[in-house]
Amino acid sequence: MDSLGHDIAKLWAQHLECAEVGVDDDFFTLGGNSLSGIKIIDQVAEEYGVRLSVRDFYLAQTPARVAALVEQGRAAA
Repeated sequence: MDSLGHDIAKLWAQHLECAEVGVDDDFFTLGGNSLSGIKIIDQVAEEYGVRLSVRDFYLAQTPARVAALVEQGRAAA
């Protein structure tokens, strides 16, 4: 999952217009909002085949935790 966490962090950096995002950085502290959250959720679904709920995404709050949700979604598929 470590690699996936870093991939998710890069995805966040693109959508949040941050130079760098760490795997434990908080979505809201980085300036995330509902629009950027939806865009990230959509891109995760497209790239990883896992559809996250908005609620789960917001509760996860970090790339590492979102990566764990993606892994859980892949395992359940």
